[in-house]
Amino acid sequence: MYPLPVERWKPLNRALYKASLPLALLIWLLPMLAVLVTSIRSSDELSQGDYWGWPTHFAFIENYGTALTQTPMLHYFANSVLITVPSVFGAIVLASMAGFALATYRFPGNTAVLFAFVAGNFVPIQILMIPVRDMALKVGLFNSVWALVIFHVSFQTGFCTLFLRNFIKQLPFEMIEAARVEGASEWTIYWRIVLPLIRPALAALGILVFTFVWNDYFWALCLTQGDEAAPITVGVAALKGQWTTAWNLVAAGSVLAALPSVLMFFLMQKHFVAGLTFGASKG
Repeated sequence: MYPLPVERWKPLNRALYKASLPLALLIWLLPMLAVLVTSIRSSDELSQGDYWGWPTHFAFIENYGTALTQTPMLHYFANSVLITVPSVFGAIVLASMAGFALATYRFPGNTAVLFAFVAGNFVPIQILMIPVRDMALKVGLFNSVWALVIFHVSFQTGFCTLFLRNFIKQLPFEMIEAARVEGASEWTIYWRIVLPLIRPALAALGILVFTFVWNDYFWALCLTQGDEAAPITVGVAALKGQWTTAWNLVAAGSVLAALPSVLMFFLMQKHFVAGLTFGASKG
């Protein structure tokens, strides 16, 4: 019924499995390694067609300095921060309150509301491109930071609610009942009891939502135009020239764009793993 541990496999299968891991890791890392090497390669080497060889001249300071000072990368970065931070905060706050209500209250339509959140996660968001864009134009939010914030909060709240509702459901309901008997208000129960207990889940969810919103390109391209409200993902694409492209600058911009989400994952790795395994075992 359950797969056998690797230690109990046959020697040949175990050897093939261990030999395939480095190969799979190399194939997976190859595009990222190519981007990293290109970001420190000089323009002269690229113009000569040297894309895969080891750089003979390292242009780390020149490429990254140019990407930061001679292009609007810092402006794009600030837009991404203004979009991502409110989106993560708003989605998690709304989802935690909705998850708390769905997990602890019994009211008519509870299951229907939960099913609505679940069904929303299966809707391909690409089919909403035209109506969402038209709505942003009609209400005057097109090409603004708030258009992306409102969109991400509304679409991420469904997944976050389903995620947090299941975590809150694992908490001992007797503790919540005891707090109510002692006279604690529902807001106090939510703020002082539930939120501290699901802190690992909140951290894990925060990393997931941060990564999705920060790396979003599709909706940033649909709801922005020009440099005014464009996030860093659109900004990297804008580094491509009309006639020629400095691929070393594009690669440097791509690395700078990926750094925040990578750093956040490593800084919050302990909480991320704890949140994903929260409630996975009893005792």
